[in-house]
Amino acid sequence: MKIQKTPLCRWAVTHSKVQTKRKGEIEKTLGYLVDHNGNKIEKKWYVVDATDVPLGRLAGQIAMVLMGKNKPYYTPHLDTGDFVIVVNADKVKLTGKKLDKKKYYRYSGYPGGIKERTARQMMDKFPDRVVRLAVKRMLPKKALGEKMLKKLKVYAGPEHEHAAQKPELIELVK
Repeated sequence: MKIQKTPLCRWAVTHSKVQTKRKGEIEKTLGYLVDHNGNKIEKKWYVVDATDVPLGRLAGQIAMVLMGKNKPYYTPHLDTGDFVIVVNADKVKLTGKKLDKKKYYRYSGYPGGIKERTARQMMDKFPDRVVRLAVKRMLPKKALGEKMLKKLKVYAGPEHEHAAQKPELIELVK
């Protein structure tokens, strides 16, 4: 078995001269991802309907798309993933007794400043945060993970404001 030693995609940079009013002519640098053939990698947009899908299964599959693990040119140290829009986050399913037993904690940093909410309270007040936190905890824990999380858009209802990007609907395993 032959081991692939070079990454399947890399970061490329183009330089161009731009005329400005104050500084005159300056050099502008634009960075982008290219695959092993030198073709520019375009990021796609996907819509996921979270109605009656278990939260963990939903978050795992969304994390795979955000990281780009569903693509043949996945490279661990680069952000090769796509954008994901999640609609109907308020209808996501929590199995078993998780609605009452699962706790979400936040800490202000002061003594006695820890707050807790059950999953039921979070679903009533902030259903989008439940999905966002589940996906966040399945992404890498460094700056690359935060960059990937910015490509996740979560909405509690069926409407979203990204129609101009022409997102494709993807079906997840239920």
